[in-house]
Amino acid sequence: MAECLRLPGMVRRFRGIGKGRKTRRALERGGTGPAQRLNETLSRWPSVRITPMFGRWGYFVGETLFACFPLREKDRDLWIRLTADDQRRALADTRVRPHRRFSRKGWIELDVEGVEDMGRAVRWLRRGYSAAARGKSAGPETED
Repeated sequence: MAECLRLPGMVRRFRGIGKGRKTRRALERGGTGPAQRLNETLSRWPSVRITPMFGRWGYFVGETLFACFPLREKDRDLWIRLTADDQRRALADTRVRPHRRFSRKGWIELDVEGVEDMGRAVRWLRRGYSAAARGKSAGPETED
């Protein structure tokens, strides 16, 4: 089941010393700009969990991370993990590039600048989601 990103009337605070601080408004709203549109779309997919992690929205199926998108509105590089065959197909498109560090594990990068890029992004996200749900990936999980 997809997580609800917005909890009306509830103010979440970070744990720690003192009374804590409120979560960032962008997190409470489920992102801004393209991130918000992606989060709204992916939150409707079965078994997708959306979690902010390390400055990015992490998109999971179960415990498997299949995509990441930046929290900051000025960053637009969507990372998607695909099977080896899907990665080859994706890289045939000049707007898609291998991930700078994890390309051998099936990761690709593409920029989502606006609404015109959402269709292409969602098509590749759907393939990454399907591979993660089936438990398939392009390469080993271990760090190179």
